[in-house]
Amino acid sequence: MAHGLTIEESPTTGDDEITNYTINFGPQHPAAHGVLRMVMELDGEIVERVDPHVGLLHRGTEKLIEHKTYLQALPYFDRLDYCSPLCQEHSYVLAIEKLLNLEVPIRAQYLRVLFAELTRMSNHFLNIGAHVMDVGAMTPNLWVFELREDTLNFFERASGARMHAAWFRPGGVHQDVPEKLLVDIGAWLDSRFPELFGDAMSLVMDNRIFKQRNVDIAVVSREDAIKWGFSGPMIRAAGVPWDLRKSQPYDVYDRMEFDVPVGTNSDCYDRFMVRVKEVYESARIIKQCLAEMP
Repeated sequence: MAHGLTIEESPTTGDDEITNYTINFGPQHPAAHGVLRMVMELDGEIVERVDPHVGLLHRGTEKLIEHKTYLQALPYFDRLDYCSPLCQEHSYVLAIEKLLNLEVPIRAQYLRVLFAELTRMSNHFLNIGAHVMDVGAMTPNLWVFELREDTLNFFERASGARMHAAWFRPGGVHQDVPEKLLVDIGAWLDSRFPELFGDAMSLVMDNRIFKQRNVDIAVVSREDAIKWGFSGPMIRAAGVPWDLRKSQPYDVYDRMEFDVPVGTNSDCYDRFMVRVKEVYESARIIKQCLAEMP
């Protein structure tokens, strides 16, 4: 015979109905790479529903640059996305050049493409490293951050700044780079980068636990990805080979030979692998720039 209170009578059992758990993620959270608030509904470890609150990163840049010259406005673009500062500069100077019908010297075009691809690699190193760390793998993050540090050193040698370079200019770049810098970038692509990045990715790409935490997680259909206006690795992981460097080439991208990696399942694993492959494609583009640059 059971002693004590029944389940119905016990004050410690709570409700007899099991419900999902709702938590607030952000707006400032150590695991949120950027300012974002999400109201999340969890069933154990499964995220059943998310209500995102966006707009917390809005800085009013367009309003700010209304009172600036074209050149004074440039540094704002480094700060739009601190992970890809030179790519933000690139889009801005291309717009100015189109408005003013400027012709950019061919060497400057090669330099801009080279450093835009270095920036893409730096961005993906951060994304890939944070991704693997968030799902429980520490070592690859430390290794890819060493590579990211290398790219920041290259930026510093070219512009004097590690992140907010303000190096691109309407009509070209701020100044030419030392020949030794180009030699060092080539040597880095041939030795340290493939060795360290290859070792880091070998730990996770076929790892059973990593796949369990990424495969078939957060699947977005091709149709939804297009409807919601996805871009970059997000749209390419959904199987859409959309890349402006191919579809609307600018500077010397029309001279570059490279592939556009795409996914098939549009899950977290596909998005991870698209970025990994894009890192190698960026290295391929940089090597062509080094070989062909006048």
